[in-house]
Amino acid sequence: MEYRHILIATDGSHLANQAVLHGLSLARRLGSRVTAVTVTEMWSARDMAERSVAGEARPTDNYRLESDVSAQQIFASVLELAKSEGIDCETIHVANQRPAEGIIETARDLHSDLIVMASHGRRGVQKLLLGSQAAEVLALSTVPVLICR
Repeated sequence: MEYRHILIATDGSHLANQAVLHGLSLARRLGSRVTAVTVTEMWSARDMAERSVAGEARPTDNYRLESDVSAQQIFASVLELAKSEGIDCETIHVANQRPAEGIIETARDLHSDLIVMASHGRRGVQKLLLGSQAAEVLALSTVPVLICR
């Protein structure tokens, strides 16, 4: 199979950075285009109420700004890693969406051939309680998914 466009999903964590490195290395070897995506969930009403009670004047606006700043920090790291691999990398921040949905929709919209992402490898009750974005992407994606642990 030929992977012409690899989508690398990251949340900026150490584990996700290992998947970024793996995806970039694969892209370099195959000559693939690369796009990195990070997804930030929509603000929760409870969090915004708590911020408001704490005296924050515009909690939803502040959340959006914080999400954008966080995404830019994540992408700065990804772009540095891509540069070290000699790869051009585009970035996309998907805001206000569940991570698995944002990753799958981005892969579809960009016509990606492969999604690369990390998984914490949780099992049993811990997986049920915490959920697994990687498992959801794996189950729902129409393109191949490479999970890095």
